Amino acid sequence: MNITHVKIMEGFIRACEDGWLQGWHERNGGNLTCRLTTEEVEELRPFFKEQPGEWVHMGVKAENLAGEYFLSTGSGKYFRNVPLAPQDNLCILEINSAGDSWRLVWGLEKGGNPTSEFPSHFLNHSVKKEATKGENRVIYHAHPAHITAMTYILPLTSRDFSRALWKSETECPVVFPGGVGVVEWMVPGGAQIALATSELMKTFDAAVWAHHGLFACGPDLDTAFGLMHTIEKAAEIYLLARSAGQELQTIPDSGLRAIAEAYGVKLREEFLDNQ
Repeated sequence: MNITHVKIMEGFIRACEDGWLQGWHERNGGNLTCRLTTEEVEELRPFFKEQPGEWVHMGVKAENLAGEYFLSTGSGKYFRNVPLAPQDNLCILEINSAGDSWRLVWGLEKGGNPTSEFPSHFLNHSVKKEATKGENRVIYHAHPAHITAMTYILPLTSRDFSRALWKSETECPVVFPGGVGVVEWMVPGGAQIALATSELMKTFDAAVWAHHGLFACGPDLDTAFGLMHTIEKAAEIYLLARSAGQELQTIPDSGLRAIAEAYGVKLREEFLDNQ
C-alpha cells in the first residue's frame, strides 16, 4: 500500500490540485494544513521515517495542540506539483509536549520545511479547536484574485466585506452567516499576522488578508475548500457588478434576514442595518 491510498492523504492531495486548477496558487503561493485524528495518524504511521527530524521551535505556543500531528504543504513548494510528488511537497509534523515545536516524521524527501506560515496555521488551529470543541481540523490559505482585489476598493472592515459578500450571492448568508473577518496588510509569515488572524478566528471561519489572500477553515477538507470557493465566487460577482456600471438593485437587509430564517442560521446582527 502506498501512502497516497490513505483516505486523508488522498483528500489532501485532491484539495491541493483543485486549488491549483482554480488559479489560486501561483508559483509557491498558498498553504494547507490538516490536524490529524488519532485514527488517521495510525493509518499513516507505517510510512513515518525511522528517525524523526530534529525539534524546531516555532516562536508561538499552543498547549492544546501538544502531541498533535499535522499534514502540511511545504515552504517554497508548488501546489501544482503535489499530485506528481506528494512525498517531496508535503509533510507530516509531530508537535512536542510543550506545544511550541514541531519535528518532521514524513515527507519533504528532497529537503525543506513546512509552510513558512505554519505559525499562523498553528495558532488558528489552536483557536478553532477550542472554539469548536475539537471539530475544526483544516486551515486553508490561498490567493484568490477577486477577494484580494476587493481589498483595494472597500474599507478594510469585517462589516463592509461581510455585507458586500452576503449581498452578492444568495447562498452566502447560509454558507458563512458569521461573516468574514479582515486583517489589515501585514508582512506574512510572522507572529504579528498569526496573532491578528487567530484573534479574528475566535468568531469567524474566514479571514481576508488585505492585498494578499484569504484564510478559511472547516471540520474537513471539503468544507474549508467550499468556504473558500463560495467567498471567491461572491467576490467575483461583486466586482463584475461594480464594473458593469450603476447598481440598480441588491439583496436588502430584510432579504438577508429572511434567508437566515428560512435556512435556520443566525446572521451576525451587528453587520445588518436596523429594521
